[in-house]
Formats: sequence, C-alpha cells, structure tokens
Amino acid sequence: MQLADVVATRSNCIRRSVGAVLVQDKRIIATGYNGTPHGVKNCDEGGCSRCTDREKGKLKSGEREELCVCIHAEQNAVIQAALHGVSTKGASLYTTIPPCSQCAKILINAGIKQVFYRKDPHFTEGIKLLQSAGVQTIIKLD
Repeated sequence: MQLADVVATRSNCIRRSVGAVLVQDKRIIATGYNGTPHGVKNCDEGGCSRCTDREKGKLKSGEREELCVCIHAEQNAVIQAALHGVSTKGASLYTTIPPCSQCAKILINAGIKQVFYRKDPHFTEGIKLLQSAGVQTIIKLD
C-alpha cells in the first residue's frame, strides 16, 4: 500500500491523487496513477475542463463525469500491463481508494482476483460489483 501512495504522487489531477499497484506472485507487474492520457495537456495545466469546473464549484460531485478526460489509476495500471504484454489474470491490486464501478468492471474482466484498498464511504458501488463477481476485497488500515 505504501508503494501505491508513492505512485499517487505522480498524479497530475487537480481533484485527487490516486495510485494503484498490480502484483502477481509477489512481483510488481504494473503501476498506475490518475491523470490525463499521453499527449493531452495535464489536468493541473488545464487539460481537463471538468476537473477545473469541479474545482471552481461549477459542477457538483458526480455531475457530467463523461466530460472528464482523466484516466483512473486502476485503469492506467491495467493499461500499462497490456501495453507491455503482461497478463493480469490472477493478479492482486493495491489502490489508495476503493475502485469506482467503471474501474471495477475493468478489473473483473482483466482477471484481478484481489483488491486491497483504504476505506472511503464515498466509493461503495465498485466494491459491491467486485464482490458480486467473486473478487476478494480487503480493506487496508495502513
């Protein structure tokens, strides 16, 4: 989990810094943090108008999420594994917050078997979805 915290420091999102680490057979296979896609201006440089509007109070939490161009940390970790030809089947994910429902769907179909996360009362739907698919979810207290 400490490595996920370090990975989160790479985030360029102005709303929240999130880190994720994929592990298989006690080996790190990929990491991910939230931010804009390659080639798109960083969020903290104005690259994501939705994040900017949320920061200015123009949008409420959960409103117009389709406008956000930032990629979630969990998504980036799975993408990095795919980009480098590393299978995620049977892997465990450590993430600094619970995955959202969109990330949960990706993790399920990527074959992730365990998700370690810190408890956050705002993110519950993704955990429910993971559990319904038989993915083991474990709250980390550190």
